[in-house]
Amino acid sequence: MPLPQVIVLGIVQGLSDFLPVCSTAHLYLTSWLLGWQTESLDFDIMLHIGTLLAVLLYFAKDWAKIIAYGFGVRLGRTSELHYNQVLLWLLAIASIPVGVAGLAFNKQAESTWRNPFVIGGMLIAVGVLMAIAERIGRKTRELASLNGADAVTIGFAQALAVVPGTSRSGITISAGLFRNLDREAAARFSFLLSTPAIAAAAAKTLWDMHKAHHLHALITTNFVIGVAVSAISGCVVIAWFLHYLRRNGFAPFVYYRIIFGIIVLALAFIRRPA
Repeated sequence: MPLPQVIVLGIVQGLSDFLPVCSTAHLYLTSWLLGWQTESLDFDIMLHIGTLLAVLLYFAKDWAKIIAYGFGVRLGRTSELHYNQVLLWLLAIASIPVGVAGLAFNKQAESTWRNPFVIGGMLIAVGVLMAIAERIGRKTRELASLNGADAVTIGFAQALAVVPGTSRSGITISAGLFRNLDREAAARFSFLLSTPAIAAAAAKTLWDMHKAHHLHALITTNFVIGVAVSAISGCVVIAWFLHYLRRNGFAPFVYYRIIFGIIVLALAFIRRPA
């Protein structure tokens, strides 16, 4: 894959994976419109590792506390995480549905569902769902109050993200809002929950490359640059988005998704993907 393509798609991945706009849609449409082929395993693992590094780097201290508290070990100063010492196990419970959905529907998600009609429809549908969640969610609860029912609800919502166009962050944040979490708490749990999902996807792709005897293909300058670009842009987006949510709502993202979805559907009728 040419270096300019690696950089562009790494930036697109980092920017869109953590915003509620769907990275799959943006990567697919970017490649489709520019006539790029991006179906290689090394490309998939590059993006997965980049976004995984972003959440691990940004939430490193949080993850250290979550793991320590989960096993009854006090770590660092008292924080919001200290008041929810079962958060590690809630994240584990919430990760189960997407794992099952990924195993059951991986082939469809990578083939028949990855078309502009499905992507455009889901962009609009989830945008409308986000607007409803923003409107009716009371936004009165913090991460410390998150419980098993919240974890199960958000976990099943994340399972829907196997459908291209959904957006993992968009659907899980919406589920958090429906459970009356405030915006920042819903987003933080969404990002933390993405860590095991992305790690599992990366592990699966690495295993597929191992079976195909292609692991040596990762030792390239382009691969390292792609991972770095995706990770850095992802960290920047996470920091900006959490800051943004302290004072602002999701209306701009709702409008963006609906307009973008309409454009995708219009393009699908005008031209067919190669």
